[in-house]
Amino acid sequence: MQDIVTNASTDDAWEEWGRRDPYFGVITNPKFRRREMTPDGRSEFFESGRWHVNYVLQMIREHIDAGFQPASILDFGCGVGRTLVSFAKIAKEATGVDVSESMLQEARNNCREHGLSNVHFRSSDDALTEIRGIFDLIHSSIVFQHIPVARGKVIFTALLKRLTPGGVGAFQFLYSKVQYESTFGVPPPSTLVREAVPQALRPDSDPEMQMNPYNMNEILFLIQRAGATKIFADFTDHGGELGVFLFFKLT
Repeated sequence: MQDIVTNASTDDAWEEWGRRDPYFGVITNPKFRRREMTPDGRSEFFESGRWHVNYVLQMIREHIDAGFQPASILDFGCGVGRTLVSFAKIAKEATGVDVSESMLQEARNNCREHGLSNVHFRSSDDALTEIRGIFDLIHSSIVFQHIPVARGKVIFTALLKRLTPGGVGAFQFLYSKVQYESTFGVPPPSTLVREAVPQALRPDSDPEMQMNPYNMNEILFLIQRAGATKIFADFTDHGGELGVFLFFKLT
């Protein structure tokens, strides 16, 4: 599978999402638009993060490591802290990483509101130069699809090096699209796949949001070469954007 998107960077677009509509940028449901957000909607947003963290831990304990209890967790692409808040409640230390400073500031505010003092925040670049130390669990969900594939593979390789020996990775990637059924989900090489937000939900002023599928041969190669001997995969489907959640443990 060839890389679908060739533009250099989406960083500016994500900073725009952080400034304009950070919660909708994380979950593209109209109820999470800044102008539509209610206290109940806000509670629902973070409850979805709690549910997701429980799902991640359940998958790891059922299929990878029954006694897994991470003391240090890195949440890559943490956004406004939807899952970071719940990760911080189960770990000694949690680190949120995002390319958008506006998103990170919102995450700081949310962690403060939840009474959390064990969270660190780091700006992201392709080499992860601001990240210090290694982690028992590195998690990333609905993030890599928004990163051009060539950059994403560099970042993923760097993240694998940040896992402790015996550390667990939990990463979600898109790999295919229902609309290209005749080619088994693989878009034609000339196709640009950019918009995650349907036109009905997307005002003209919205920043770009890419949806990029990854070659699973390449991802599995990187995971195995990093030292994983066992992996569990759980399929995801976001409106025809087919993905897989990968759980693995390094030796």
